[in-house]
Amino acid sequence: MAKAKKTKREKVIFECTECKERNYYSTKNKANDPDRMELNKYCPKCKKTTKHKETK
Repeated sequence: MAKAKKTKREKVIFECTECKERNYYSTKNKANDPDRMELNKYCPKCKKTTKHKETK
């Protein structure tokens, strides 16, 4: 049997700040980025580029 890898990466979900829709999923290295991330991404519901914050 193969051993599972030990990683410091965790799954994160990004939520639009305007319409509160959860649109994007990604991973991040918790050791390098301990704070919550904030990215500019396209929101299909708003039909424009908006800020997306990391949620739990």
